[in-house]
Amino acid sequence: MKYKNVCFATFISRPNRFIAKVLIDGQEQTVHVKNTGRCRELLIKGTKVVLEKSDNPARKTQYDLIAVYKGNRLINMDSQAPNKAVFEWLTSGGYIENPALVKPESVFGSSRLDFYIESENEKAYAEVKGVTLEADGVARFPDAPTERGRKHLGELINAKKQGYRAAVIFVIQMKGCKYFEPNFETDMPFANELKRAFDSGVEVIALDCKVTPDSMIIDREIEVRL
Repeated sequence: MKYKNVCFATFISRPNRFIAKVLIDGQEQTVHVKNTGRCRELLIKGTKVVLEKSDNPARKTQYDLIAVYKGNRLINMDSQAPNKAVFEWLTSGGYIENPALVKPESVFGSSRLDFYIESENEKAYAEVKGVTLEADGVARFPDAPTERGRKHLGELINAKKQGYRAAVIFVIQMKGCKYFEPNFETDMPFANELKRAFDSGVEVIALDCKVTPDSMIIDREIEVRL
């Protein structure tokens, strides 16, 4: 997936989940943050960030904050990017070969799962989780307790029981992580439910990404440790 009209800025502060204060060419501006997660370890005063300029001149905030540098590592933190990247990956046969249908936002049970995928021989549901949290080369999810995430895992378990192929896909929005694991300290119930899903036959997939200031593309599968 590609961005257009990107530029660089310096992060100042984050007054709330939706906006941030940044310096662009020495001028302070308010920008929209495309990730409502905490991201406390990323958005640190003085950090270099990447913005995308809106093509709508009437919009209140003219820029979206889409990525941040953590040392030399560039981390995409656009919460919409993982689904866009996975859609490209799925349609290219990354999960099921020769898919005839890749349908975003498909209802199953009492939830809306991210993707329904169908080929001549297989039918599957997949849920996507974006991962921006990294420590000591290990990618972790979530960065805050997620009851919604646990519910989605339960739906994938039910899909598997009904004969569908089912997967939860963790998109590591960066390169250089050694492996992925659930964030036991932050959300042990999610970690337990992920293990239950795996034991029930749900595929747990972690994919890292090549990230540039104006793109994010799924690169390769990395190890999952539950």
